[in-house]
Amino acid sequence: MVSTPEDDNRQELDTELMLRVRRGDALAMRLLVSRYQDAVYGMARRMLPDSGEAEDLAQRTFIRVWKAAGSYEASAKFTTWLFTILKNLVFNETRRQKRKPVSSLDERAEQGWCPADGASPPPDEALRQKELEEVIERALAELPDKARMAVQLRRFQNMNYEEIAAVLEMSVPAVKSLLFRTRQSLRETLSDYLR
Repeated sequence: MVSTPEDDNRQELDTELMLRVRRGDALAMRLLVSRYQDAVYGMARRMLPDSGEAEDLAQRTFIRVWKAAGSYEASAKFTTWLFTILKNLVFNETRRQKRKPVSSLDERAEQGWCPADGASPPPDEALRQKELEEVIERALAELPDKARMAVQLRRFQNMNYEEIAAVLEMSVPAVKSLLFRTRQSLRETLSDYLR
C-alpha cells in the first residue's frame, strides 16, 4: 500500500497530537478522540454483539490511550498503536463473554442489536437480506478472535498487511495466511448465499 501525502499529513498530525497528550494536553486528547471515535466504536461494534458493550469498550480504549500516552513512541504509527490497544481490550472482553451464557439472535434483536449498518434493501429482498446478515454475523462470530479482528482491520480500517501484523503481533506472512484461510472458511460457510 503506497502512502499518499494525505496519509503522511494525517500521521504527522496524529504524532503531534500524541506528543501533546504525553505532556497532559486534554485538548489534544479530545481532538484525537474526535478523529478516531467513529473508527474505534465501529470496530468494537463489529467485534461485539452488544452496542452498549462496544461503546464502553471504545471509551475504555481512549482512557487507555490517555493513561498510556507516556509509552507511545513517536516513530510508531498512531493508528497501529490505537488499534493494538483496542484489540487487547476486545480480546479480553470476548474471553470474558465466553465464560458467561451466550444470547440467541432473537434475544439480541429484542435488545436492539442490529447485525449490519447500511441502507435498507428493496422490500422484496428484505427477508433474504436479513437472513444473509444473520448468517454472516454468525459466521464472523464463530471465527477465532484474531481472524475476526484481521478481517475487520482489513475491510473496515483499510489497513495493509504490515499494519495488521503490528496490531495482531504476527508476522506479515502469518497475517496473509490467516486472512486467506478465513476468506476460504467464510466462502464455504456462505456458499449457499453467494450463488
